[in-house]
Amino acid sequence: MDIATARRIDDIAAAARSIGRPVRLMEVCGTHTVSIFRSGIRSLLPANVGLVSGPGCPVCVTAQRDIDAAIELACREGVIVCTYGDMMRVPGRVGSLERQRAEGADIRVVGSSRAALAVARSSPANEVVMIAVGFETTTPATAAVILEAEREGVENFSVLAVHKLVIPAMSTLLEDDDVQLDGFLCPGHVSVIIGSDAYRTIVDRYNIPCVIAGFEPPSILDGLARLMNQIERTESKLKNAYPTAVTPKGNRVAQRLVDSVFEVADAPWRALGVIPQSGLAVRTEYSHFDALSRFQLTIGEDEDHPACLCGQVIQGKVTPDACTLFGTTCTPLKPYGPCMVSTEGTCSAWFKYNVPRRIPPAPVSESGP
Repeated sequence: MDIATARRIDDIAAAARSIGRPVRLMEVCGTHTVSIFRSGIRSLLPANVGLVSGPGCPVCVTAQRDIDAAIELACREGVIVCTYGDMMRVPGRVGSLERQRAEGADIRVVGSSRAALAVARSSPANEVVMIAVGFETTTPATAAVILEAEREGVENFSVLAVHKLVIPAMSTLLEDDDVQLDGFLCPGHVSVIIGSDAYRTIVDRYNIPCVIAGFEPPSILDGLARLMNQIERTESKLKNAYPTAVTPKGNRVAQRLVDSVFEVADAPWRALGVIPQSGLAVRTEYSHFDALSRFQLTIGEDEDHPACLCGQVIQGKVTPDACTLFGTTCTPLKPYGPCMVSTEGTCSAWFKYNVPRRIPPAPVSESGP
Protein backbone atom coordinates (compact mmCIF):
# COMPACT_ATOMS: atom_id res chain seq x y z
CA MET A 1 0.00 0.00 0.00
CA ASP A 2 1.42 3.38 -1.01
CA ILE A 3 1.56 6.41 1.27
CA ALA A 4 -1.24 8.27 -0.51
CA THR A 5 -3.63 5.33 -0.14
CA ALA A 6 -2.74 4.90 3.55
CA ARG A 7 -3.48 8.57 4.09
CA ARG A 8 -6.85 8.19 2.45
CA ILE A 9 -7.70 5.37 4.87
CA ASP A 10 -6.64 7.58 7.77
CA ASP A 11 -8.75 10.44 6.37
CA ILE A 12 -11.82 8.19 6.26
CA ALA A 13 -11.23 7.05 9.84
CA ALA A 14 -10.74 10.61 11.11
CA ALA A 15 -13.91 11.82 9.37
CA ALA A 16 -15.87 8.86 10.73
CA ARG A 17 -14.80 9.70 14.30
CA SER A 18 -15.73 13.34 13.80
CA ILE A 19 -19.14 12.51 12.29
CA GLY A 20 -19.86 10.16 15.17
CA ARG A 21 -22.92 8.46 13.68
CA PRO A 22 -23.59 5.68 11.18
CA VAL A 23 -22.86 6.69 7.57
CA ARG A 24 -24.35 4.89 4.56
CA LEU A 25 -22.62 5.31 1.22
CA MET A 26 -23.87 3.68 -1.96
CA GLU A 27 -21.63 2.49 -4.76
CA VAL A 28 -23.95 2.71 -7.75
CA CYS A 29 -21.89 0.53 -10.08
CA GLY A 30 -21.61 -3.26 -10.01
CA THR A 31 -17.97 -3.04 -11.05
CA HIS A 32 -17.31 -0.94 -7.95
CA THR A 33 -19.10 -3.54 -5.84
CA VAL A 34 -16.91 -6.37 -7.07
CA SER A 35 -13.70 -4.34 -6.78
CA ILE A 36 -14.57 -3.32 -3.22
CA PHE A 37 -15.15 -6.92 -2.17
CA ARG A 38 -12.17 -8.35 -4.05
CA SER A 39 -9.73 -5.82 -2.60
CA GLY A 40 -11.04 -6.04 0.96
CA ILE A 41 -11.89 -2.33 1.18
CA ARG A 42 -14.81 -3.00 3.51
CA SER A 43 -12.44 -4.40 6.12
CA LEU A 44 -10.48 -1.13 6.08
CA LEU A 45 -13.47 1.06 6.91
CA PRO A 46 -14.53 2.18 10.40
CA ALA A 47 -17.44 0.35 12.00
CA ASN A 48 -19.81 3.28 11.51
CA VAL A 49 -19.20 3.51 7.74
CA GLY A 50 -21.38 1.19 5.72
CA LEU A 51 -21.29 0.54 1.98
CA VAL A 52 -24.46 -0.55 0.24
CA SER A 53 -24.81 -1.61 -3.37
CA GLY A 54 -27.08 0.19 -5.81
CA PRO A 55 -28.88 -0.53 -9.09
CA GLY A 56 -25.74 -0.50 -11.21
CA CYS A 57 -25.60 -4.10 -12.41
CA PRO A 58 -27.27 -4.13 -15.86
CA VAL A 59 -28.39 -7.73 -15.62
CA CYS A 60 -29.72 -7.28 -12.08
CA VAL A 61 -31.95 -4.32 -12.93
CA THR A 62 -33.42 -5.91 -16.07
CA ALA A 63 -37.10 -6.45 -15.35
CA GLN A 64 -38.49 -9.96 -15.21
CA ARG A 65 -40.82 -9.14 -18.11
CA ASP A 66 -37.83 -8.36 -20.34
CA ILE A 67 -36.16 -11.65 -19.42
CA ASP A 68 -39.39 -13.43 -20.35
CA ALA A 69 -39.51 -11.57 -23.69
CA ALA A 70 -35.96 -12.69 -24.49
CA ILE A 71 -36.90 -16.29 -23.69
CA GLU A 72 -40.02 -16.04 -25.87
CA LEU A 73 -37.89 -14.86 -28.79
CA ALA A 74 -35.49 -17.75 -28.29
CA CYS A 75 -38.39 -20.21 -28.56
CA ARG A 76 -39.47 -18.94 -31.99
CA GLU A 77 -38.70 -20.99 -35.05
CA GLY A 78 -35.84 -19.64 -37.15
CA VAL A 79 -34.66 -17.11 -34.56
CA ILE A 80 -31.08 -16.90 -33.30
CA VAL A 81 -30.73 -15.01 -30.03
CA CYS A 82 -27.39 -13.40 -29.20
CA THR A 83 -26.70 -12.31 -25.64
CA TYR A 84 -24.01 -11.40 -23.18
CA GLY A 85 -23.02 -14.33 -20.98
CA ASP A 86 -24.46 -12.99 -17.73
CA MET A 87 -27.98 -13.06 -19.17
CA MET A 88 -27.93 -16.79 -19.90
CA ARG A 89 -28.79 -18.05 -16.43
CA VAL A 90 -31.18 -15.37 -15.17
CA PRO A 91 -34.41 -17.20 -14.26
CA GLY A 92 -37.62 -16.32 -16.05
CA ARG A 93 -41.11 -17.66 -15.62
CA VAL A 94 -40.38 -20.65 -17.85
CA GLY A 95 -36.74 -21.27 -17.09
CA SER A 96 -33.78 -19.37 -18.52
CA LEU A 97 -32.01 -18.80 -21.80
CA GLU A 98 -29.54 -21.47 -20.76
CA ARG A 99 -32.37 -23.96 -20.30
CA GLN A 100 -33.90 -23.03 -23.65
CA ARG A 101 -30.54 -23.61 -25.35
CA ALA A 102 -30.29 -27.02 -23.71
CA GLU A 103 -33.71 -27.81 -25.17
CA GLY A 104 -32.60 -26.88 -28.67
CA ALA A 105 -33.00 -23.12 -29.05
CA ASP A 106 -30.24 -21.37 -31.00
CA ILE A 107 -28.81 -18.99 -28.40
CA ARG A 108 -25.28 -17.69 -28.73
CA VAL A 109 -23.12 -15.89 -26.20
CA VAL A 110 -21.32 -12.94 -27.76
CA GLY A 111 -18.84 -10.42 -26.44
CA SER A 112 -20.25 -7.43 -28.31
CA SER A 113 -23.22 -6.24 -30.35
CA ARG A 114 -20.95 -6.19 -33.39
CA ALA A 115 -20.40 -9.93 -32.96
CA ALA A 116 -24.17 -10.37 -33.06
CA LEU A 117 -24.30 -8.44 -36.33
CA ALA A 118 -21.63 -10.79 -37.70
CA VAL A 119 -23.91 -13.72 -36.83
CA ALA A 120 -26.70 -12.06 -38.82
CA ARG A 121 -24.43 -11.60 -41.85
CA SER A 122 -23.41 -15.27 -41.77
CA SER A 123 -26.96 -16.58 -41.18
CA PRO A 124 -29.16 -14.82 -43.76
CA ALA A 125 -31.90 -17.46 -43.52
CA ASN A 126 -32.45 -16.73 -39.82
CA GLU A 127 -33.68 -13.78 -37.82
CA VAL A 128 -30.91 -12.70 -35.42
CA VAL A 129 -31.83 -10.77 -32.27
CA MET A 130 -29.32 -9.15 -29.93
CA ILE A 131 -30.49 -8.81 -26.32
CA ALA A 132 -29.12 -5.32 -25.70
CA VAL A 133 -28.69 -4.64 -21.99
CA GLY A 134 -26.55 -2.14 -20.17
CA PHE A 135 -26.29 1.46 -19.08
CA GLU A 136 -24.87 4.38 -21.01
CA THR A 137 -21.54 2.57 -21.38
CA THR A 138 -22.79 -0.10 -23.79
CA THR A 139 -25.56 1.86 -25.53
CA PRO A 140 -23.28 3.60 -28.08
CA ALA A 141 -22.12 0.21 -29.37
CA THR A 142 -25.73 -0.90 -29.86
CA ALA A 143 -26.52 2.32 -31.72
CA ALA A 144 -23.42 1.87 -33.89
CA VAL A 145 -24.36 -1.65 -35.05
CA ILE A 146 -27.90 -0.57 -35.90
CA LEU A 147 -26.48 2.15 -38.11
CA GLU A 148 -24.00 -0.34 -39.57
CA ALA A 149 -26.79 -2.81 -40.32
CA GLU A 150 -28.76 -0.01 -41.98
CA ARG A 151 -25.82 0.98 -44.19
CA GLU A 152 -25.12 -2.60 -45.23
CA GLY A 153 -28.75 -3.53 -45.72
CA VAL A 154 -28.65 -6.40 -43.21
CA GLU A 155 -32.36 -7.13 -43.03
CA ASN A 156 -32.36 -10.09 -40.62
CA PHE A 157 -30.90 -8.24 -37.62
CA SER A 158 -32.76 -6.60 -34.72
CA VAL A 159 -32.25 -5.75 -31.06
CA LEU A 160 -34.35 -6.22 -27.96
CA ALA A 161 -33.36 -2.90 -26.41
CA VAL A 162 -33.51 -2.88 -22.61
CA HIS A 163 -30.86 -0.23 -22.04
CA LYS A 164 -31.15 1.86 -18.86
CA LEU A 165 -30.15 5.37 -17.72
CA VAL A 166 -28.45 5.75 -14.35
CA ILE A 167 -29.55 9.22 -13.21
CA PRO A 168 -33.33 8.47 -13.10
CA ALA A 169 -32.63 5.38 -11.01
CA MET A 170 -30.62 7.40 -8.49
CA SER A 171 -33.46 9.92 -8.27
CA THR A 172 -36.00 7.15 -7.71
CA LEU A 173 -33.98 5.74 -4.82
CA LEU A 174 -33.78 9.14 -3.14
CA GLU A 175 -37.54 9.60 -3.45
CA ASP A 176 -38.03 6.42 -1.40
CA ASP A 177 -38.25 7.12 2.33
CA ASP A 178 -37.02 3.57 3.06
CA VAL A 179 -33.68 4.28 1.37
CA GLN A 180 -31.44 6.34 3.65
CA LEU A 181 -28.17 7.42 2.06
CA ASP A 182 -25.46 9.94 2.90
CA GLY A 183 -23.61 9.93 -0.42
CA PHE A 184 -23.08 8.28 -3.80
CA LEU A 185 -19.88 6.78 -5.19
CA CYS A 186 -20.67 7.29 -8.87
CA PRO A 187 -19.62 4.92 -11.68
CA GLY A 188 -16.50 5.65 -13.68
CA HIS A 189 -17.27 4.12 -17.06
CA VAL A 190 -20.84 5.47 -17.27
CA SER A 191 -19.50 8.90 -16.35
CA VAL A 192 -17.03 8.75 -19.24
CA ILE A 193 -20.05 8.82 -21.55
CA ILE A 194 -22.51 11.11 -19.72
CA GLY A 195 -19.94 13.45 -18.10
CA SER A 196 -19.64 14.59 -14.50
CA ASP A 197 -22.14 17.44 -14.95
CA ALA A 198 -24.93 14.88 -15.36
CA TYR A 199 -24.94 14.34 -11.57
CA ARG A 200 -25.52 17.99 -10.70
CA THR A 201 -29.26 17.46 -10.69
CA ILE A 202 -28.83 14.79 -8.00
CA VAL A 203 -26.58 16.98 -5.85
CA ASP A 204 -28.70 20.11 -6.20
CA ARG A 205 -32.16 18.56 -5.92
CA TYR A 206 -31.49 16.12 -3.10
CA ASN A 207 -28.66 17.86 -1.26
CA ILE A 208 -26.47 14.77 -1.31
CA PRO A 209 -22.76 14.52 -2.20
CA CYS A 210 -21.66 12.63 -5.30
CA VAL A 211 -18.09 11.58 -6.11
CA ILE A 212 -17.04 9.89 -9.35
CA ALA A 213 -14.28 7.32 -8.92
CA GLY A 214 -12.34 4.80 -10.97
CA PHE A 215 -12.28 1.09 -10.25
CA GLU A 216 -8.86 0.47 -8.74
CA PRO A 217 -8.75 0.38 -4.92
CA PRO A 218 -6.75 3.64 -4.55
CA SER A 219 -9.31 5.51 -6.67
CA ILE A 220 -12.23 4.01 -4.75
CA LEU A 221 -10.67 4.94 -1.40
CA ASP A 222 -10.00 8.42 -2.72
CA GLY A 223 -13.66 8.72 -3.67
CA LEU A 224 -14.83 7.45 -0.27
CA ALA A 225 -12.50 9.86 1.53
CA ARG A 226 -13.91 12.77 -0.48
CA LEU A 227 -17.43 11.72 0.40
CA MET A 228 -16.62 11.42 4.09
CA ASN A 229 -14.93 14.82 4.05
CA GLN A 230 -18.08 16.41 2.66
CA ILE A 231 -20.35 14.65 5.15
CA GLU A 232 -18.10 15.78 7.99
CA ARG A 233 -18.41 19.37 6.78
CA THR A 234 -22.15 18.99 6.05
CA GLU A 235 -21.49 19.80 2.39
CA SER A 236 -23.16 18.42 -0.72
CA LYS A 237 -20.97 18.83 -3.76
CA LEU A 238 -20.11 17.04 -6.98
CA LYS A 239 -16.49 15.89 -7.12
CA ASN A 240 -14.65 14.10 -9.90
CA ALA A 241 -11.96 11.77 -8.55
CA TYR A 242 -11.46 10.24 -12.00
CA PRO A 243 -10.41 13.23 -14.13
CA THR A 244 -8.09 11.19 -16.35
CA ALA A 245 -11.16 9.59 -17.96
CA VAL A 246 -14.18 11.70 -17.03
CA THR A 247 -14.82 15.22 -18.32
CA PRO A 248 -17.65 17.60 -17.35
CA LYS A 249 -19.60 17.09 -20.58
CA GLY A 250 -18.66 13.49 -21.34
CA ASN A 251 -18.21 11.89 -24.73
CA ARG A 252 -20.21 14.09 -27.09
CA VAL A 253 -19.60 11.81 -30.09
CA ALA A 254 -21.07 8.82 -28.24
CA GLN A 255 -23.99 10.93 -27.00
CA ARG A 256 -24.87 12.09 -30.52
CA LEU A 257 -24.60 8.53 -31.80
CA VAL A 258 -27.06 7.29 -29.18
CA ASP A 259 -29.45 10.20 -29.77
CA SER A 260 -29.54 9.46 -33.49
CA VAL A 261 -30.85 5.92 -32.94
CA PHE A 262 -32.63 5.96 -29.58
CA GLU A 263 -35.07 8.21 -27.77
CA VAL A 264 -35.62 8.45 -24.03
CA ALA A 265 -38.62 6.44 -22.83
CA ASP A 266 -40.24 5.05 -19.71
CA ALA A 267 -38.72 1.70 -18.73
CA PRO A 268 -39.45 -1.13 -16.28
CA TRP A 269 -36.79 -1.96 -13.67
CA ARG A 270 -36.60 -4.96 -11.40
CA ALA A 271 -38.47 -4.11 -8.18
CA LEU A 272 -38.42 -0.38 -8.94
CA GLY A 273 -41.37 -0.54 -11.32
CA VAL A 274 -41.62 1.65 -14.38
CA ILE A 275 -39.36 4.68 -13.96
CA PRO A 276 -40.29 7.60 -16.22
CA GLN A 277 -37.71 8.55 -18.83
CA SER A 278 -35.21 5.97 -17.56
CA GLY A 279 -34.71 3.84 -20.66
CA LEU A 280 -34.08 4.05 -24.37
CA ALA A 281 -36.41 3.02 -27.18
CA VAL A 282 -35.43 2.58 -30.82
CA ARG A 283 -36.53 5.60 -32.85
CA THR A 284 -39.37 5.15 -35.34
CA GLU A 285 -37.09 5.54 -38.36
CA TYR A 286 -35.14 2.47 -37.20
CA SER A 287 -38.14 0.44 -36.01
CA HIS A 288 -37.28 -2.35 -38.48
CA PHE A 289 -34.33 -3.07 -36.16
CA ASP A 290 -36.55 -3.09 -33.05
CA ALA A 291 -37.38 -6.67 -32.04
CA LEU A 292 -40.47 -5.51 -30.14
CA SER A 293 -41.91 -4.08 -33.33
CA ARG A 294 -40.58 -6.71 -35.73
CA PHE A 295 -41.94 -9.67 -33.75
CA GLN A 296 -44.96 -7.84 -32.33
CA LEU A 297 -43.99 -8.88 -28.83
CA THR A 298 -46.44 -8.30 -26.02
CA ILE A 299 -44.59 -7.61 -22.78
CA GLY A 300 -46.28 -9.18 -19.77
CA GLU A 301 -46.08 -8.44 -16.08
CA ASP A 302 -43.25 -9.23 -13.69
CA GLU A 303 -43.46 -12.46 -11.70
CA ASP A 304 -40.39 -12.56 -9.50
CA HIS A 305 -39.73 -15.42 -7.09
CA PRO A 306 -41.61 -14.41 -3.91
CA ALA A 307 -38.72 -15.24 -1.58
CA CYS A 308 -35.98 -13.62 -3.67
CA LEU A 309 -34.79 -10.26 -2.31
CA CYS A 310 -32.79 -9.16 -5.36
CA GLY A 311 -35.07 -6.17 -5.79
CA GLN A 312 -34.37 -4.95 -2.26
CA VAL A 313 -30.66 -5.67 -2.57
CA ILE A 314 -30.24 -3.43 -5.63
CA GLN A 315 -31.99 -0.62 -3.76
CA GLY A 316 -29.65 -0.87 -0.79
CA LYS A 317 -32.53 -1.78 1.50
CA VAL A 318 -31.06 -5.11 2.60
CA THR A 319 -27.81 -6.99 2.28
CA PRO A 320 -27.81 -10.43 0.62
CA ASP A 321 -27.52 -12.31 3.90
CA ALA A 322 -30.98 -10.99 4.85
CA CYS A 323 -32.44 -13.26 2.17
CA THR A 324 -33.41 -16.71 3.41
CA LEU A 325 -32.39 -18.19 0.06
CA PHE A 326 -28.86 -16.75 0.07
CA GLY A 327 -26.05 -19.29 0.25
CA THR A 328 -28.38 -22.23 0.80
CA THR A 329 -31.11 -22.59 -1.80
CA CYS A 330 -29.68 -19.78 -3.94
CA THR A 331 -26.05 -20.22 -5.00
CA PRO A 332 -24.07 -19.48 -8.17
CA LEU A 333 -24.72 -23.07 -9.26
CA LYS A 334 -28.49 -22.69 -8.80
CA PRO A 335 -29.41 -18.99 -8.72
CA TYR A 336 -32.90 -17.79 -7.94
CA GLY A 337 -32.28 -14.18 -8.91
CA PRO A 338 -30.00 -12.10 -11.15
CA CYS A 339 -27.91 -10.74 -8.27
CA MET A 340 -26.49 -14.23 -7.81
CA VAL A 341 -26.08 -14.80 -11.56
CA SER A 342 -24.22 -11.73 -12.75
CA THR A 343 -20.49 -11.33 -12.21
CA GLU A 344 -21.36 -7.77 -11.11
CA GLY A 345 -24.23 -8.91 -8.87
CA THR A 346 -24.08 -8.07 -5.18
CA CYS A 347 -25.19 -11.53 -4.05
CA SER A 348 -22.54 -13.13 -6.25
CA ALA A 349 -19.87 -10.86 -4.75
CA TRP A 350 -21.02 -11.61 -1.19
CA PHE A 351 -20.99 -15.32 -1.86
CA LYS A 352 -17.54 -15.28 -3.44
CA TYR A 353 -15.65 -12.78 -1.31
CA ASN A 354 -17.41 -11.84 1.86
CA VAL A 355 -19.92 -13.97 3.71
CA PRO A 356 -19.28 -17.51 4.95
CA ARG A 357 -21.53 -19.84 3.03
CA ARG A 358 -24.41 -21.25 4.96
CA ILE A 359 -24.40 -25.00 4.48
CA PRO A 360 -27.89 -26.52 4.59
CA PRO A 361 -28.28 -29.29 7.16
CA ALA A 362 -28.10 -32.86 5.91
CA PRO A 363 -31.52 -34.51 5.50
CA VAL A 364 -32.56 -36.79 8.31
CA SER A 365 -33.53 -40.29 7.27
CA GLU A 366 -36.98 -41.37 8.39
CA SER A 367 -35.52 -44.72 9.41
CA GLY A 368 -33.04 -43.12 11.75
CA PRO A 369 -29.21 -42.96 11.63
